[in-house]
Amino acid sequence: MEIIIYILLGFTSVIGLAFVVERGIALQWRKVVPPEIETAVQSCQSREDVALLRRVCEQKPSPLGRLLIEAADHLDWPKVENEAALETRARHEVVRLERGLVVLEIIVGIAPLLGLVGTIAGMMTLFGGIGQTGLSEAGKLAAGIALILRATLWGLLIAIPSLITWSYFSKKIEILAVEMETLCDQFIRRQYRDEVQSLKSKAQSSPVKA
Repeated sequence: MEIIIYILLGFTSVIGLAFVVERGIALQWRKVVPPEIETAVQSCQSREDVALLRRVCEQKPSPLGRLLIEAADHLDWPKVENEAALETRARHEVVRLERGLVVLEIIVGIAPLLGLVGTIAGMMTLFGGIGQTGLSEAGKLAAGIALILRATLWGLLIAIPSLITWSYFSKKIEILAVEMETLCDQFIRRQYRDEVQSLKSKAQSSPVKA
């Protein structure tokens, strides 16, 4: 039983490490919010600049680039409808960024439990043997207890780094989402700026009814 628990703990640690490395690579700032696209957004002041922005987004595939292409494709829509479509796409992109975090969350909960199960199973075996042979060799008893407690230790050693990385990645995704939202909002406001100013002018020039 103890061997099975250790195998499961080893498997859990390998899976956790794989997702930590994969998410660490995928969530690099330059891969989610490429600086080239940030610069292109700042330079995109009118509809004439959209083609250049789209080209940069296609050259640098990223969540931010996909969101901006989505917004650029619907510039002929009313602003409210374009923003609604962009919000829907943004939720999909955030879900993609969060892929794998649920595995780390599961490992945080299951690793200590596996360690505890291994310790309990080991203690049951150890005390079962003591019931038959007695307490004639206290040194072997202490060594056996130390050995079976290693399962709990390994469970905690797997869970603690998983919890740290899960918390770090969750916060980083939140920061990345805010940055993407800010850049997309700047793009939308600039592209609909003339339309908003036209509506304001019409409202100011229209006669006020008594």
